[in-house]
Amino acid sequence: MLTAFARAFKTPDLRKKLLFTLGIIVLFRLGQHIPIPGINYQNVQTCIDQAKGQQGLFGLVNMFSGGALLQITIFALGIMPYITASIILQLLTVVIPRLEALKKEGQSGQAKITQYTRYLTVALAILQGTGLVATARSGQLFQACDVGNQIVKDDAIFTTVVMVITMTAGTALIMWLGELVTDRGIGNGMSILMFVSIAAGFPSAMWTIKQQGKIMGGWLEFGLVVLCGLVMVGLVVFVEQAQRRIPVQYAKRMIGRRSYGGTSTYIPMKVNQAGVIPVIFASSLLYIPALIVQFSGSKAGWATWIETNFVRGDHPYYITTYFLLIVFFAFFYVAISFNPEEVADNMKKYGGFIPGIRAGRPTAEYLSYVLNRITWPGSLYLGLIALVPTVALVTLKANQNFPFGGTSILIIVGVGLETVKQIESQLQQRHYEGFLR
Repeated sequence: MLTAFARAFKTPDLRKKLLFTLGIIVLFRLGQHIPIPGINYQNVQTCIDQAKGQQGLFGLVNMFSGGALLQITIFALGIMPYITASIILQLLTVVIPRLEALKKEGQSGQAKITQYTRYLTVALAILQGTGLVATARSGQLFQACDVGNQIVKDDAIFTTVVMVITMTAGTALIMWLGELVTDRGIGNGMSILMFVSIAAGFPSAMWTIKQQGKIMGGWLEFGLVVLCGLVMVGLVVFVEQAQRRIPVQYAKRMIGRRSYGGTSTYIPMKVNQAGVIPVIFASSLLYIPALIVQFSGSKAGWATWIETNFVRGDHPYYITTYFLLIVFFAFFYVAISFNPEEVADNMKKYGGFIPGIRAGRPTAEYLSYVLNRITWPGSLYLGLIALVPTVALVTLKANQNFPFGGTSILIIVGVGLETVKQIESQLQQRHYEGFLR
């Protein structure tokens, strides 16, 4: 692998793409440490030190922003507005006929959908930026901090507008950087930036575990977490690469004097067809009750019940609900992203059929049957991976977020595999030995 990596840098055009991607990553990390105007940076650092890894309700967004959210920098919103906009547009494609027609138009239609995604991202960034400023001003961003309500220096409307515009411009800049990496670098730009944001928090989280450990100076806990992380990475790689290959045979056709078809191929159906989206959906949905209680400030019975059962991640109600939501969203997302009837119609149109299955409706029913069968283990796998951080925190009795969380591992391994495959394909085009050989 190291030899292949060295050969990748020896190839001029591939080296240029790799260096360009690394340059964008450096610029992206730099922006994650530049505070926005109107913030008392010393109070922010004081609150972060007092929190000691307790990120609370904002842990998911803070992870995707590479820690920039709690530091309230120009990239505080991170890539989450774009992810949310992309998911919303993907869901609306199934509901709105206009978007569905654009999707079928090919590259031109996809470009139009991408433009809509950009507009929606900016709108969501404005909303989230306003919410972040209001949360920081009220002291709810760091509830246990003595100076949590002194983070925002000025309460003037002009200062608030400048802060929101700065964070919105930061989100737009992240979008542009991601598109630059996609066009001129290696891999998918948004995925690479998400990978960098998550991986940036690993060293500090691991060092915190070592410092808070009590056995052998914390090295035993450190080693157990590393071992658990390696096992999780191996499991995720195994499942992410697993797929059910459905054979497809195309009949031979004579058009004029030429023969077409007569080839054999397959439909790859991944075990984890939904990716990490069900985990993000479930996490976001479970944040809503706690956010309602936090901003309402109510001390009624219902608020106390929510704080007891759905704020602490180690409560049985929380764990059970989280697991069931992941399973539900896995089936929901697969149902809207893969249409067996459309696949069957396309196969029938081009003379394709599954051996032993009649074309048309029987093929669609067979694909739906197989899809449901493989979605069950995929959804259960997602639920178990997502619950590992909770089990680890309870077992180790730690006070910080577990670094090898299910969402972070799924994203890091998935992006890593796709990026390595792209480098591998470009090396093979130049008759070089690739990474995976």
